[in-house]
Amino acid sequence: MTQPIKTWLTPVLAAAFLAVGAGQALAQVSLDEPLDEHAAKRLDRMEKAMKEVRAIVFQGRETGAPVVVQPAETQSQIAGMGDKINDVNQTLARLNGALEVIKHDLDQSRQETADQRAVNAVLREQVASLQKTVKDLTPPPAPPPPVAVAAPPDPAAAFAAAKTAFDAGDKASAEAGFRDYVDKYGEGPGGPEARFWLAKTLMARGAWPDAATAEIGAIRGWPRTR
Repeated sequence: MTQPIKTWLTPVLAAAFLAVGAGQALAQVSLDEPLDEHAAKRLDRMEKAMKEVRAIVFQGRETGAPVVVQPAETQSQIAGMGDKINDVNQTLARLNGALEVIKHDLDQSRQETADQRAVNAVLREQVASLQKTVKDLTPPPAPPPPVAVAAPPDPAAAFAAAKTAFDAGDKASAEAGFRDYVDKYGEGPGGPEARFWLAKTLMARGAWPDAATAEIGAIRGWPRTR
């Protein structure tokens, strides 16, 4: 069985077939008239196409097979379309993979946020419990104020009473007694010594500035002897 000779209908061959149909119109054009550059190139292309058509027709005549003319761009267009479809499929696959990664990261972030909220709730409960505990605590009672030792009318008796309290460890009573003595009899002969012991009682409770003042007063008023 004789196979038909297939030729692809390129734009040039299509123009050639159109030229054959319009042969009469071209025959009316005088060859003596000058052609512009565009027309000359078009005529050259048509002549080349006619030569190709003649070669195809003669080949069919020699072999006896019919000549079947098919569009030349169909297969290339299909192949190009297939490549584009493959590219689109690959792009969609990459996008799907990226979306899966984003979804996984989003789920992980949501879980971490939920865990952090649970931890914050526990911490708030602990802080509230501590605040309630601190609020319920009863402050310790304030220490009683020192009892002032009433200075007897006799300066020597007042000094002796304050010194006795100091020796007994009752620094608060001794401080009150020596301070009262200094206020009343500080300018007398027992003033410097009273200021000395007053400074000792002040140092015992950490009142360093007042202790330094009393100590300076004792040094300044101390009698100068050998």
